[in-house]
Amino acid sequence: MTPAERQRAAAYLDETRNNLLRATRNLSPTQLQYKPAPDRWSVAECLEHITMVENLVLGNINNALKEAAGSPKPDMNDDALVKTIADRSFRATAPERIVPAGRVAHDRLVSEFEAARKRTSEFVASTNVPLRQYAFPHPRFGQLDCYQWVLLVAGHGDRHRQQIDEVVADAGFPWAASAR
Repeated sequence: MTPAERQRAAAYLDETRNNLLRATRNLSPTQLQYKPAPDRWSVAECLEHITMVENLVLGNINNALKEAAGSPKPDMNDDALVKTIADRSFRATAPERIVPAGRVAHDRLVSEFEAARKRTSEFVASTNVPLRQYAFPHPRFGQLDCYQWVLLVAGHGDRHRQQIDEVVADAGFPWAASAR
């Protein structure tokens, strides 16, 4: 990573972390479980999914780094990737293995996310591996280098933070259950 890439990734990870924590601060168990519709995720489900994806991606990056370095040609540039991830006009369907299933207790959702994000941020801050020389495919975005995967994980968290904002803005959201 160049110093500019490291700075961009670290800042994006911090920004999206802070946005997510701000969006979920002081939510009660009732609010965490509220679903605007049966086919929509709750805040708790979004948090669980974000954490699962973050852990999975960091594991996949570490696995990719065990392979021989190359000169991968990503299918998207960094800015297009970040813009596309944030675009909530396209609804994605999560693969079954990363669909939230209530595996994390409500009182641990934020701390589990924080632990996953800390591992990702520490990886970005400490790695000396040329992440642009390693890649693996994304089912929607095609070939991404490992630096782009870091950007994707930050953007993915922010995409679901936007979804959390939509849940909280729903007319039926149980505001009486909050200290907000």
